[in-house]
Amino acid sequence: MARNRLRVEEEAEADMTPMLDIVFIMLIFFIVTTSFVKEAGIDVNRPEASQASDKPSANIFIAIRENGEVWMDRRMVDVERVAANLERLLAEQPTDMVVIQADEGARHGVVVQVMDQVKEAGIAQISIAAEND
Repeated sequence: MARNRLRVEEEAEADMTPMLDIVFIMLIFFIVTTSFVKEAGIDVNRPEASQASDKPSANIFIAIRENGEVWMDRRMVDVERVAANLERLLAEQPTDMVVIQADEGARHGVVVQVMDQVKEAGIAQISIAAEND
């Protein structure tokens, strides 16, 4: 009688292998489909604008400090090297939009140079970040 009970208990076990397979497949799916955001790496004091509107989220951010430093992907880059760095980031993750976060005290000339470099890299949509009033 004891042997029969052991066999019944063994037969009643649930096989966890198919459930684990499904969980791992879902995990791989979510990792592959997730988009990664390339932040500038610094905070800037953005100017205020009464007509600022929300734009669709972008994956690449470029920050320009008041002293003219340009930051991309958490490191400082030279203004002339923005296009090359953008091309590298675009090879990793293609996008059609870049957000420039310029400090309100940043020089206009540096912002225009960065915008030219973004256009040179082949990105047509450029957004300038501003604080909403």
